[in-house]
Amino acid sequence: MTTKSTAILILGGYGAVGRHAAAALAGRHDVVVAGRDPGRARPVPGSRTARVDAADPASLAAALDGTGTVLMCAERDNARVARACLERGIHYLDVSASHPTLDAIAGLDGLARERGSAAALSVGLAPGVTNLLARHVTERSGADRVRVAVLLGSGEHHGPAALAWTLDGLAGLGGSWRARFPAPYGERTVHRFPFSDQHTLPATLGLADAVTGLCLDSRAFTALLAAAGRPAAARLLRRPRVRAALLSALAGVHVGGDGFAVTVEAGGAGASFSGRLQSRATGLAAALLAERLPLLPPGVSHIERLVDPVPFLTELAGHGFDLDLPR
Repeated sequence: MTTKSTAILILGGYGAVGRHAAAALAGRHDVVVAGRDPGRARPVPGSRTARVDAADPASLAAALDGTGTVLMCAERDNARVARACLERGIHYLDVSASHPTLDAIAGLDGLARERGSAAALSVGLAPGVTNLLARHVTERSGADRVRVAVLLGSGEHHGPAALAWTLDGLAGLGGSWRARFPAPYGERTVHRFPFSDQHTLPATLGLADAVTGLCLDSRAFTALLAAAGRPAAARLLRRPRVRAALLSALAGVHVGGDGFAVTVEAGGAGASFSGRLQSRATGLAAALLAERLPLLPPGVSHIERLVDPVPFLTELAGHGFDLDLPR
């Protein structure tokens, strides 16, 4: 078993999510911000930097020595990294939004229980905050169907992995609905998008169905998103050269703001969470859960099975976000 004196290692810690998590944890914990190129790291006061290549078993093994908790903020052999942690009795969190990745890690539940380590999945905004809101509204309403709508700021900088994940998800667009977001966004058209919640929530909350959708703060970009999801466009996006060119173009385009909002509805009950910088919200949610993880039972669980939604979301909202829960 790990102790409070052991380090928290943040893999992929040079990205926006990792930096926000490190800033929240540094000073209270021994935090190591790690990646393949320490020269890219922006110094986070109170933390250390280290070169760690998660794809290299020897490099990873050396980094895990003396580590109590690993926060994975990269899409790089996540299931293998999770196994390496759990085999050593190290606690593990993953901010991945990829359902196949999360499903592969969930398959390590027996190993985690055997070694006495806890692993948390769906850690962030979507999935993460959305899962907790879904649990809250379904428990209050008694409904067994939930709709999750996510609005992201198209002006916030997103890394290559996030952009690639969004392009992959465009093939899953299908249908739309009108969702009401908190001010200043109001009612928007949301296009069905394959967030991992739609796979996770029916199993973890015993629901009949979960529908997830996406829109952007820019209405024009939302329309382009819907157009890109049409069959002909989706086939075109699968061509390597087209995909690479579009990713390069998107990396340099920032139209819109850096705000976000998520709203969840079930059986007439609704709840929302909103603010600025979804990467900051994800990093802070991961940091809050990282502090709780050593005290939680061993095993692999999604966030909605690990914490009570109201106190956790209330604490997260205290960092400058807006939370609206059904009364």
